[in-house]
Amino acid sequence: MQKWGEPSFRSDQIWRWLYGSLVTDPQEMRNLPLPLRQRLADACYIGHLPVVDRLVDDDGLTEKVALQTHDGQIVETVLMRYEERNTVCVSSQIGCPLGCLFCATGQSGYSRDLTAGEIVAQVLHYARALRREDAHITNIVFMGMGEPMLNYDAVWLAIDNLHHPDGMNMGLRRFTVSTVGIVPGIERMAESGTEVGLAISLHAPNDALRDQLVPANRRYPLAQVMAAARYYVEHTSRRITFEYGLAEGVNDSEALAHETAELLRGMLCHVNLIPINPAPGDTGVACDYRPSSQGRILRFQEILMAAGIETTVRVSRGRDIQAGCGQLRQRRETTDREEMP
Repeated sequence: MQKWGEPSFRSDQIWRWLYGSLVTDPQEMRNLPLPLRQRLADACYIGHLPVVDRLVDDDGLTEKVALQTHDGQIVETVLMRYEERNTVCVSSQIGCPLGCLFCATGQSGYSRDLTAGEIVAQVLHYARALRREDAHITNIVFMGMGEPMLNYDAVWLAIDNLHHPDGMNMGLRRFTVSTVGIVPGIERMAESGTEVGLAISLHAPNDALRDQLVPANRRYPLAQVMAAARYYVEHTSRRITFEYGLAEGVNDSEALAHETAELLRGMLCHVNLIPINPAPGDTGVACDYRPSSQGRILRFQEILMAAGIETTVRVSRGRDIQAGCGQLRQRRETTDREEMP
């Protein structure tokens, strides 16, 4: 605005229109002079990602959209409606370079990181949709496509913008960032003193099994991940959520439950047990794992809770529309996976 010879407060006005009023056209910014609105319309555009596909679960509570980026890539974003909250599951990369064995996103390859603007655009899409229903987003989880800690700066710029008091003004405790255990990212998050929640995808309590399920464990072994998790708790005094995907006969035995209890004993944490979701049929995922039976899941939970570890079984949402954990994926030719930094 200053370069255009406008007073600096115009930038604050534009910011509020974008993030507070959620406008999509500069002509809607009614407190700006008409010549400025026209210049904005001529010189700029309000970035939004066009919807190329939309699926709604039979119960109407879970919705997934496929959004197209400027270079023709596809990013998937999910809205989950609950009785008292509306949670948006946001992607941070197109694809994922980590290749976790039972995750369709990781198995479908990696194209690139999303920009902060592309991350924010996913949220604003559902903010506008919910506003038409006289509702609003209450929580944002970075559990969609990609590994957020490998796109740390863009993820945190997006969070800062969405948290800004003159915009959507979302409290930091309403954000959760999920990682497979990228240690430098966890440490950086801890040192920031943020109130943003941290979730770590555990899936196994020892390196031998975790190396198979989560290839990143070979770079950041479990001892390093757990040390970083404790470092986070010490610096933030916040509870960590450990996500544990359960596959029948793979990582759901009583022995592994006891081993998990010993690994987490004494930590300020919560465990989410998640029966793994089937991968979409067109991804080429070479994995025939099946979700654990209800009996094995409940026994696993019982063992953890007996050890004093708060544990819940996550209700599966969006499985039928491939919107569940590990089911999001890209739909375009991908580049080779990049090495982790």
